[in-house]
Amino acid sequence: MIRTHRPLIMGRNGAVGANHPMATQAGLDILRAGGNAFDAAAAISLALGVCEPMMSGLGGDGFYNIHLAATRKNLVYNGTGSAPAAATAERFKDGVAVTGPLSASIPGCLGAIGAMHAAHGRLPWAQLAGPAIALARDGYAATRKDRQIAVDNQARLAADTRSGAVFLGQELGGLVIQEDLARTLEQIAAEGAESFYRGPLAKRIAAGCAEIGAMITEDDLASCRPEVTDPIGITYRGLTITQAPPNSTGFTFLQMLKIAERFDLASLSAADRTHILVEAKKLAFLDRERYGADPRFETVPLERLLSDAYADELAARIDRKRAADMGPQSAAAADTTYCCVVDSDGNAVSGIQSLNSGWGSGSTAGDTGILLNNRMAYWHVTPGHANRLVPGKRVRHTMNTPMVLKDGKLVAVLGTPGADHQVQVNLQVVVGMFDLGLDPQQALEAPRWTSSQAGQGANFPHDGDGALSIEVDHGEDVLADLAARGHQIKRLAHLEGPCAMQAIRVLDNGVRMAGSDPRRDGWAGAY
Repeated sequence: MIRTHRPLIMGRNGAVGANHPMATQAGLDILRAGGNAFDAAAAISLALGVCEPMMSGLGGDGFYNIHLAATRKNLVYNGTGSAPAAATAERFKDGVAVTGPLSASIPGCLGAIGAMHAAHGRLPWAQLAGPAIALARDGYAATRKDRQIAVDNQARLAADTRSGAVFLGQELGGLVIQEDLARTLEQIAAEGAESFYRGPLAKRIAAGCAEIGAMITEDDLASCRPEVTDPIGITYRGLTITQAPPNSTGFTFLQMLKIAERFDLASLSAADRTHILVEAKKLAFLDRERYGADPRFETVPLERLLSDAYADELAARIDRKRAADMGPQSAAAADTTYCCVVDSDGNAVSGIQSLNSGWGSGSTAGDTGILLNNRMAYWHVTPGHANRLVPGKRVRHTMNTPMVLKDGKLVAVLGTPGADHQVQVNLQVVVGMFDLGLDPQQALEAPRWTSSQAGQGANFPHDGDGALSIEVDHGEDVLADLAARGHQIKRLAHLEGPCAMQAIRVLDNGVRMAGSDPRRDGWAGAY
């Protein structure tokens, strides 16, 4: 029995998990007001951009994997922007910018949220922006995690006068007030998401970017449109598990599950199970490096990568006794946020959004209050690399949005921030819930690991130390066993920012069980 430090939250009408309690409250309020999962997800997205500004916001990107209960159909709303027209590999031949104005790419998050709501929402758009506007205008109370991330990124924020004035120097419980952002959100509420890309607000954003020296122009914003696609998916232990397609690298999560399914994980010791999952991760990440890219520019052979024959081949490469050296993945620090929603009708959203690193670029676009991403840091400039920088191309994203179904009906939604850690932690939670029989809160609080492979990190310069970072709660016997197999053990008390899971499980009787990771400020709610 895994002891949990938070209760499992249960309700029959709706459930929400988000990486900030105020965003969770916004989602629950929308559901109680008669909104559906898509309304709630929009309100949560906007609220997270205010009360967790170091993780996501209007200046970032996102993916939203949705389930339409009435038709048992799933769709993915891809809200990831492209590299600006001025962003060429030649310009950045010595390496892409990782902070500051030149690290910002075109933000696509709001376009996807607006399109999802327009197609499937129930409540007025302006109503969904209300909680975010109030949080920006009246302020939210700074948490210990807020203060820690601000201190850790003090130089990044201090480099921009507006960013530093708003986010630096906050005491615990101090109110973070974002007046410029409140006015921008009011404009979005009145004019709609379209204005952000092709309207009066787009002109303000472009002017703000020009003021600080960012590459994003009015034409760049006008070129940005969300993409609506079918998810990709596999079967695992009789379940259907769906994911965001490329340019998300969620396919690596599906690959890991396909490999893991070749083993009876429930019957194995903790050390054996961890070893197999780590080795499966290493194999899948080699394919991420080969094929992770924008499919509009590169070929991503998903049919082969997710085939049974290929999973058999990869599983056969795993040495049960020795850790393999497969080109040592960086434990890249990145700050993203995740939310999930299930409503009373069984509709659901698995949503993830990000500025990339903590506080993104650190740069605010003029008087808009919009903190810009630093997603340019994800690009490669090496000729021939699948993820090589090209203007108008969407970068390879670590963001991914798992959803679990059975016979077309929703079983679970789950996800986490954490760059290269994301698919690894999602893997462990799915195995915990569906191989080991854990409830969502138990699965989220179980001890974790993340693996690093050199030369494959998400952020430039894409390095890595080859270590297996592992929480000591696994136990000394497990750590010693893994070390004896050749894993380079890096002992950790708890993984923090990269591991902030949210998960909702739907039972056959209609009960929604919601769990939230205690490793960060997230919270689950249900009614």
